[in-house]
Amino acid sequence: MEYLETRELRYFVAVAEHLNFGRAADQLRIAQPPLSRAIRALEKRLGVQLFDRDRRGVSLTAAGATLLRDAGPALDSVAAAARRTQRAAAPKRKLVLATKAGASHELLRRLLDAHAREQDATPIDVLLCEVGEQAKLLRSGQADVAIMHRPVDDLVGFHAESLVVEGQVAIVPANHPLAQRDAVTMAEVSNVPDLPIARWPRTDGTYPDGPGPEVRTQSQLAQLVALGKTLLVIPASSRAWQWPEHVAVPVTDAPDITTVLAWPANHSTPEISALVTTALSTPLATMQLPAPVMESTPPGQR
Repeated sequence: MEYLETRELRYFVAVAEHLNFGRAADQLRIAQPPLSRAIRALEKRLGVQLFDRDRRGVSLTAAGATLLRDAGPALDSVAAAARRTQRAAAPKRKLVLATKAGASHELLRRLLDAHAREQDATPIDVLLCEVGEQAKLLRSGQADVAIMHRPVDDLVGFHAESLVVEGQVAIVPANHPLAQRDAVTMAEVSNVPDLPIARWPRTDGTYPDGPGPEVRTQSQLAQLVALGKTLLVIPASSRAWQWPEHVAVPVTDAPDITTVLAWPANHSTPEISALVTTALSTPLATMQLPAPVMESTPPGQR
């Protein structure tokens, strides 16, 4: 059996991502000839061709595409092992909890308060991130646990405990006719000619087809909604971040969203177990959802 070294994987991933040996060498801060020799040596040792090379450029072979799918998680695991080892040796052990900025704010506050009341509770650092970044932070060891959402987040390889199940709302511009509605359906918000629904990246980073703008950050999205360029459908508790120029309207047939506490399946520690126990014993599900920042008219007069 041939074993791969992390240096070889880093070299391979750089070339596979750029499909250009020169740019890959610049990223790695090495000269191009040693990089080319290293890739040739790797191909020879594995007995496969990883790249097709011709005058038109460089492309991945089927074997190369397979290695690329496995190389990223392998490098993440190595980096995670180093980070977790360093944190375990720190004089004051801390848990790092990743969560999407603006999401599940009330749940997070209750969880942190309940955890802080526990005797000998491990301090928690909150790592705020953008949509879909929690999985990467867990796999790379930058976070120990994360607040995530089923079915929209990537939970492959994680243990997860369900905390809260909630419906979804449409965030629309306050001056749009939809803001006058008591409720809407997914069909209604998915086909608004002057207000296309925003498109979030999938777990693989690609975007679904559609006329709506491609968005990656909540600040970007909030601005576009306020300008009347898009709308979005989100868990009801995420209304905490909405602007005065936004109105939240319940979406009656949107899939329920389950907020979960997740952590890597192969990395359970006493500190994580204690936090999970606190989360499951705290009445997070009875929290009050935040009131809309702005209502254009009283609900009874819509």
